[in-house]
Amino acid sequence: MSHSFPRPDGIPLDMRWVERTVVNRSAVERRCASHTARRSVKQNFQLAWLLKSISCIDLTTLAGDDTPGNVRRLCAKARQPVRTDLLAAMGMADTGITVGAVCVYHEMIPTAVAALQGSNIPVAAVSTGFPAGLSSFETRLREIELSVAAGAHEIDIVISRRHVLTGNWQALYDEIQAFRAACGSAHMKAILATGELGTLTDVARASLVCMMAGADFIKTSTGKEPTNATLPVSLVMMRTIREYHDATGQIVGFKPAGGIRTAKQALDWLLLIDEELGKEWLDASRFRFGASALLTDIERQIEHGVTGAYSANHRHAMG
Repeated sequence: MSHSFPRPDGIPLDMRWVERTVVNRSAVERRCASHTARRSVKQNFQLAWLLKSISCIDLTTLAGDDTPGNVRRLCAKARQPVRTDLLAAMGMADTGITVGAVCVYHEMIPTAVAALQGSNIPVAAVSTGFPAGLSSFETRLREIELSVAAGAHEIDIVISRRHVLTGNWQALYDEIQAFRAACGSAHMKAILATGELGTLTDVARASLVCMMAGADFIKTSTGKEPTNATLPVSLVMMRTIREYHDATGQIVGFKPAGGIRTAKQALDWLLLIDEELGKEWLDASRFRFGASALLTDIERQIEHGVTGAYSANHRHAMG
């Protein structure tokens, strides 16, 4: 991932800022309901937005039955996410479109790095006792160090939810600072597991503390919780990013993950980013989707836009 701006350094923990951060749930839900009812894009504009969404996908496999062969197939799809005939029909054959990154468990990092060699597609690794984050602190730090040494360019860490649920913001801040230091030059995405945090106010406060501690991205979910990325949670996190940027000048990225499976959902998130953070955030260096099934539906929608007919999933195989 190439940034055109400095990495966020974070700031000292500001408890007054954290404590005055409160979210009006009903107002957030009204905003999101009006967004999905009001905003849409059609025809060629929709195709352009769908291609943009592909470039922001962290193409992910985090299954217990992952094999080197599966990961190599995923990486091949990351290199060529849309069929060449469809790209040619849109006049996009020579654009070199790829996904934003490939995300895997630690064990599969060497396979992914080898399969993506020469592509400039970064490898992201989940770490720190993913998905629960309940292994020892020393073990979680060592996981980060080993994944960076194995070639991961990005590390998706999970926070200790108990720090949020008990209001121990200093402990959360110290934890994220330590994880960021262990990442070194690798970019760190802090996963909040928002479905387990209880309130939107806690989501906003956790987002703020992670940014103060130096997170490069804040991410909604592991994808393993009963409730993962939702528009209300995403809106709260986006507005916290905006407030933090306005106050500090530091740029933090955003990654919704889990449950985003359709092209329509992808457009909902992109349009919300456009409205809340601006077009500068519509870039893989500032915005990612964590997804596996999403790419297939986007490619189906692109084929419909090109040919006028919907196709079966098997015409857009993962590899």
